[in-house]
Amino acid sequence: MKKIILTFSIAFCAFTGYSQDDGFESIVKAGAADSNTLMGAYIAPAMEGLVYSMSGGWYHTAKTHKQLGFDITIGFNGAIVPSEKEILLLSQLDFQNNYTASSDVTPTVAGNGTPSEITFNTSEGNVTFTMPEGVKDDLPINAVPAPAIQASLGVFKSTDLMVRFVPEVGSDHVKGKLFGAGFKHNIMQYFGPLDRLPLNISVLGAFTTMNVDYDIQSESSIDGSNQAAEFKLNSYTVQGIASLDFPIVTVYGGLGFTGGKSELNVLGTYEYATNGSATNNATIVDPINLSYTPSSVRASLGARLNLAFFKIFADYTVQEYSNITAGIAFSFR
Repeated sequence: MKKIILTFSIAFCAFTGYSQDDGFESIVKAGAADSNTLMGAYIAPAMEGLVYSMSGGWYHTAKTHKQLGFDITIGFNGAIVPSEKEILLLSQLDFQNNYTASSDVTPTVAGNGTPSEITFNTSEGNVTFTMPEGVKDDLPINAVPAPAIQASLGVFKSTDLMVRFVPEVGSDHVKGKLFGAGFKHNIMQYFGPLDRLPLNISVLGAFTTMNVDYDIQSESSIDGSNQAAEFKLNSYTVQGIASLDFPIVTVYGGLGFTGGKSELNVLGTYEYATNGSATNNATIVDPINLSYTPSSVRASLGARLNLAFFKIFADYTVQEYSNITAGIAFSFR
């Protein structure tokens, strides 16, 4: 199969899965348990990085709107993949079958370099394939991207409600949908005259859920039936945030916690030759079932330029996968 990028992006969010040549599909030839182990190590940076990038960009000030005030924000979040996540060592993986490899080191989805050629000795016979390449050169600053559009509305008692939403969209082969919601509550109102200062302090909580379905069968190079992939993500963040809001410049930051769960299931029946002969065939069903639950304390610092109702902002978050956020906002009241 040629390189494919599964993209669910309506300037809102992005799930990216990668397959290059026949590498992705060939991993299933390692056998049921070993293909799951191998794919789990290869795609981990994308699965974990998305949890962190999808949790970014929820705020660019701790100040809340007046009642019925609102803003629309268009931003980009990128979770930077740690350097140690760019490669995997085959010898550190727990395989059930014996194997030989051209190199113990091979790139993950977020790395680059020459992928390893592996031969597995399975009960059905020997199978040989080359691991997929990494896509580090295609990722800006080697970050897992998640563009976002969100709307915030001031409701009551210095509280904003925030929403991210994409209905099911896509093509015949890739379909996805997303929903996210959160709140921001300004606690300066409880400190009497101190609420007249340019300082704002708020508590924030938000979550995002995303589902992407991909029809593998339409582009598969391996015989079989009902070949498909399902991706599910749930991400949340809880933070205390503060900002100094001046007429031209806002400086903001936050401290909190981010976590979530991402799942990838590769379903269907896959039929392939062993021992290099089309007469010796093996079949594997539903070969990939992966689940990741990353979490991390996070600390953020950023700045915003205020040009009347038009805002430009950027911030940096230190966490397991450090995050860069930048964007613009149109804010009223």
